[in-house]
Parts: sequence; C-alpha cells; structure tokens
Amino acid sequence: MAVVLLVLLLAISTAYADEGAFIGVNVGTALSDMPSPTQVAALLKSQQIRHVRLYDADPAMLVALANTGIRVTVSVPNEQLLAVGQSNATAANWVARNVVAHIPAVNITAVAVGSEVLTSLPNAAPVLATAVRFVHSALVAANLDRQIKVSTPHSSSIILDSFPPSQAFFNRSWEPVLNPILKLLQSTNSFFMLNVYPYYDYMQSNGVVPLDYALFRPLPPNKEAVDANTLLHYTNVFDAVVDAAYFAMASLNVTNVPVVVMESGWPHKGDANEPDATVDNANTYNSNLIRHVLNNTGTPKHPGVAVNTYIYELYDEDLRPGAMSERFWGLFTADGVPAYTLHLTGSGLVLANDTTNKTYCIAKDEADAKMLQAALDWACGPGKVECSVMQQGQPCYDPDTVAAHASYAFNAYYHQMGMVSGSCYFNGVAAITTTDPSHDTCKFPGSNGKNGSFLNGTSLAPSSNSTADASGTAQWDYCIALFIQFIGILLSSCITYFG
Repeated sequence: MAVVLLVLLLAISTAYADEGAFIGVNVGTALSDMPSPTQVAALLKSQQIRHVRLYDADPAMLVALANTGIRVTVSVPNEQLLAVGQSNATAANWVARNVVAHIPAVNITAVAVGSEVLTSLPNAAPVLATAVRFVHSALVAANLDRQIKVSTPHSSSIILDSFPPSQAFFNRSWEPVLNPILKLLQSTNSFFMLNVYPYYDYMQSNGVVPLDYALFRPLPPNKEAVDANTLLHYTNVFDAVVDAAYFAMASLNVTNVPVVVMESGWPHKGDANEPDATVDNANTYNSNLIRHVLNNTGTPKHPGVAVNTYIYELYDEDLRPGAMSERFWGLFTADGVPAYTLHLTGSGLVLANDTTNKTYCIAKDEADAKMLQAALDWACGPGKVECSVMQQGQPCYDPDTVAAHASYAFNAYYHQMGMVSGSCYFNGVAAITTTDPSHDTCKFPGSNGKNGSFLNGTSLAPSSNSTADASGTAQWDYCIALFIQFIGILLSSCITYFG
C-alpha cells in the first residue's frame, strides 16, 4: 500500500508540477461594503482562482488566504514607497512584517513595489529602483529570494511608439530609473510587470483601433496589423502592447525578462460617453483573454511563451472616482453575484465565474486525438462511466467524433466524482468550462437534462450529511480512481504509440 500511495503521489505531483500559463485576479478594496477577508477567500476558492494580486499586504486578508494554496502577490502601496526606498532598514522591516511573518502558511510568490509609479507618482520615481533593490535584499536575508520575486508594475504608457512594436522604446526620461530595475530583474530571474488596457487604447484612438481588434475577435487576414520591420501579424491590441514591451526592453539590451500582465480587463458599464463599456464587450474581452493566455498562444514575437495575466478585477468598486466605467470592471458585485457569466468553452483550466456551481468538464480544443481516445477508453472502462448514450441511435451519438464523445465521458466522470479538484484532468486533454455543452437531445451531467449518469446513482464525493467514515472512504475512492486513471491513460497511450 505504501508503494501504491507513493506512485499515486508522484502521479498527482507530475500532473500539477508545472502549472504553465495562468490567469489571476486583482483584489481591489474601494468598496463601500467590502466583503470580509474570509468571504473574499471563500469566493476565490469557490471560483478556483489560484493566483491573486493584493494592492497592499493587509494582515487580515493574508490570514484568510493562509493554507489555501492560492499564490499571492503582495504590494508595497505607493504611499509607503518613499519610506521603503529611502531606508534599507525600513524595507527589511516591511518584508519581515508583511512577508516573512506569513510564510509558509500563505503562498506568497511575488512582491509588487508600488503601482505605475513613473506615471502616477513621478516625484517618487528617483527612489523606485532603490526600493525594489532594498526589498529584494531583505528577501535574500530571509532566504526567500528564490521563492519570491520582486518587481514593479508599469503603465503601458511609458512605452512610446508602441506600433509597430519593433520600433517601440521607453520614454527616454525614465531610462535612469528603468535601467537598474531591468538589470535587477534580469539578474534575479524576475519578470517585467505591465498593465495592459486595450479598452483605453481603443477609446483614445479616435477610431483608428477597431473594436474587434481590441476585443480579440477574429479578423480577416487583410484586417490584421502587420509590423513592416518584422512582418509579424498582430490580431489584437494585447499582443501588440506586450511585444512593444519586449522590443522596448531589447532596445536597452535586456532580452530575457518575461512580461507578466498585472492588470487587464474591460468595464461592463459606462456613461453616455462610454458606449462600448457593456456587459457583452466585457464578457467577450475577458473570455477571449483567458482563452488566449491559457492556450499558451504567446505573442507573435514569442509564440508559445506564456503571458501570465491578472484580470482587473474581482469586485466592482463603487468608491472609485472618475468616469462611471471606473466603478464597473469587476467580475462580481460586492455580494459575490457574477456581473456576467464568462464564455469559456474549451479555454483550459479556467476561472469558473458561476456561483451556481454549474461547471462542466470537456475535451480541450485541439487536444491530441490519440490522447483523447485513450482517455475516452479509460473513462468508459476503469472510470465506470455509463457510455451507452453515445452508441449509434442514442441521444449523444452525434456528432460522431472522438472529441464530442470524450467531452461527454469526461463530464460524466467529473460529476460522478463530485467535481472535486483533479477529476477533470485526463492527462491534460480535459478542461473545465461554465458553458453547458449539452446539445439537441444530449444532456450532459450537471445540466437540467435527464441523461446524466452517476456511478450507482450517486456521486463518489461525500454529501453534506455523510459521516466521517463515509467521507474518508469517498476521498480514498477518489484517490484510487485518480491513480487508476493516470496508469490507465499511460498504458493506453503506450499501446497506441508503440502498437
């Protein structure tokens, strides 16, 4: 049994060792009725959000995030930047109080020093590089520098002549500040934090930037933007801005610092002067952004290189000043109700923006057909999914494709396991979505239809009134099933490949 458990743990760790691209969420607090830290943490967990960025290092929020496994970026607020940047001791004290005191219970992975300092607080710019260096030195002293990266978020407006991207460069007046920061990021294997807002690029372009280009909507080839210097084709604003940052860094001889987008999103409500701040556009932008990032699309300059991104933001913030749209960037209202339900079919392991717990497990777009077939065979065999509804003449036979049949089988298994974490993996060819994949007379488990089949009519996950023993048995059943799934898919893949 010990050997079996060890192999099982190795299988699970292999499945989750490399998260690859991720989507995170910013947690702003400018709400008149801000939810409690425990409510925020509960919402994050229920939505399977595993990366968050805080605009400070609120101790109550960090306590609520303890032992959740959620990866947290804490921030030195702009109002504390001068003190941190002028005193090594103050920086060390900040790190001791806001980082070291919460490790390892809180999975802190980065410190953001300030926010858009060069453009929003230019008087503090002279101490920005020093502040970043002091914070990093404090992490080195605490032996946390390998675990926790340090950087500072920049507005994309510090990049001049951003199109074509190959001609982009940073505002020359900021080079004395940016040069030492970039060198530090390079030497510490950290990343360049960039805020990317295609909404504002679109609004300020006076019609030059098409709405479809800002929203990631498909463009015909003759509508794509082409960089005449590189002949790279750009189909969206987001990629163009990110590549502009890469070219701007290259102009300062920095070529190996990855870009992480710390803020991006689209408002879902605006005033009369903001006709494109709508629910439909916000849904379109964020859904396409999530799909674009999690599919490891990369950018034209760096295809296949993940651009990890944090959505702005978790909640609508009614206390934010300015135009009406400033208060409506949230995915949720203060009481945890979704502002809209994201359209995320086939986008990978996703933000499940659905508090009704209506999530489904389907085959990933463009998944390898042999891997899908192996996973389908396992689900309908050792996985004990009732697959008769996919036989000819039955409700889920059409469309008669491996992907369609695999989606039904994956989802049936996912729901028969009680939708527990890890039950929608299938060696990486499955993904969670909030869009009901049911079609015609084929109703998927979890929808309001009748076709959902469960093992022995029940879920293997314990119900709310299960006894402790039943809960333990169910969880062990799940672990054994996951182990069998891993071995079954591995063997099937080997047979398919070598046979």
